[in-house]
Amino acid sequence: MIRRLSPRALLSLTVGLALAVAAVVAGVLLTRGGQPSKVALPLRVVKEIALPGDSSRFDYVSLDPDRGLLFIAHLGASQVIEVDVRAGRVVRTIDGLPGVHGVLVAPALHRVYATATDANQVVAINEATGTVLHRSPTGDYPDGLAYDPLHGTVWTTNESGGSETVVDAATGAARGTVPLGGEAGNVAYDPTTRQMLVDVQTRNELAVIDPTTLHITRRVPLPGCEHDHGLILAPTDRLAFVACDGNARLLTFDLTTWHITGTDQVGDDPDVLAYDPTANHLYVAAESGWVTTADNHDRHLTLTGRAHLADGAHVVAVDPTTHLSYYPVPHGPGGHPALLVYRPLP
Repeated sequence: MIRRLSPRALLSLTVGLALAVAAVVAGVLLTRGGQPSKVALPLRVVKEIALPGDSSRFDYVSLDPDRGLLFIAHLGASQVIEVDVRAGRVVRTIDGLPGVHGVLVAPALHRVYATATDANQVVAINEATGTVLHRSPTGDYPDGLAYDPLHGTVWTTNESGGSETVVDAATGAARGTVPLGGEAGNVAYDPTTRQMLVDVQTRNELAVIDPTTLHITRRVPLPGCEHDHGLILAPTDRLAFVACDGNARLLTFDLTTWHITGTDQVGDDPDVLAYDPTANHLYVAAESGWVTTADNHDRHLTLTGRAHLADGAHVVAVDPTTHLSYYPVPHGPGGHPALLVYRPLP
């Protein structure tokens, strides 16, 4: 089956072709600037868990740390893989999720939500049984997800549709749509201000949305960022971390002053971020297979590692209780798909 390329993939392909043509004309080899200098990752391998299916692309992951269950979107197989990370085994696969990208577990609800991108749907799944509970229509190309516990809603970023679809977490009923005025990147819920933050990646800005009125209350420009896609918050420290996949930059953003307080270089095409709030560790996984690690001290980010982890390691999740980090890759040991598990070095 032929799958549509995401806007991010199309952008990367277009840029790559343009650079290749320029290289021929100039008679030299051009790249996007090359990877940054390598800094050894402060991680050691704990285990490698074999994953079922073929070596096609994985996308987002989401962890329920209390139950020790990790949910992995196997985009190429249109299924979610449920892994018991404590036992080191696959529990089940959940099929019927065409082109699945986003996956998000809501432990308090015992539910998992997934974006069936090829069907323009967000799907609710029973966490205990893997049974599909309901499917809700979204805008074009649903990707990332966030859960608002105060209003009991699930937010879906419609990447090429340039909007947020908001549905009732319990019933799947539509609550509304928020047009963004540009392509949607990732979305996050801020429990302190009880607002939603969304990357508007073709405008290089962060949109702040009131989840009660579903109105954008603030648009914050992100100078120095090209195509802000990745987003994760450190709410206690009032910080947001933004990954710019167009120029391989990581921004540290102050949620109190609405200003950028730091900019760091990461691996090419940064994608998924994970933050360990108990250890104050940040992980940035990139399409290039490079992973960047950093420590947050006194609201200031210090890079501790930046190197190639594995081909296809563009997704990461971290357990705030064990501090283990997880990376599903299509080509693990022996060329088969695997979940790589790492522990931070002391």
